[in-house]
Amino acid sequence: MSGSPVSRTVHVYRYAILAALLPAMTGCVATAGPVQSRGPACEIGDQGMVRDTLYFGRNRPGGGTVRESEWRSFLDRTITPRFPDGLTVTGATGQWRGASGKVERERSEVVTVIHAGDPAARGKIGEIIDAYRRHFDQEAVLRERTATCVRF
Repeated sequence: MSGSPVSRTVHVYRYAILAALLPAMTGCVATAGPVQSRGPACEIGDQGMVRDTLYFGRNRPGGGTVRESEWRSFLDRTITPRFPDGLTVTGATGQWRGASGKVERERSEVVTVIHAGDPAARGKIGEIIDAYRRHFDQEAVLRERTATCVRF
């Protein structure tokens, strides 16, 4: 840059303003609230949200399983009231290695919830996990969280 100090200062300010505005001009990036990593670029008309997928194992540590009626009651009384706008439940068979070191195969329920990703929604997810672990004496409930773009 050549010219007077005032001219150089104006150029520096222009570059600083351009650098500050550039991210806003590159399109919608779905950070979906407090999710740490940047999500996918959303198309116009899409909304950036969070998808939590929860994996609930049905084996009980002392033997036996969580019965269908117990699962349905947990879904109706604990999960649905926290996310009444909707969720998806899928039956699955899974396996994992617990603290004992033994590979465990079990019938599982996979619950997918789309939400805003705000502290209240994240807190509700945590409450669901804690309630299942306590109620059914589970070592863990797997939670998978991703930023996503949705359109209703």
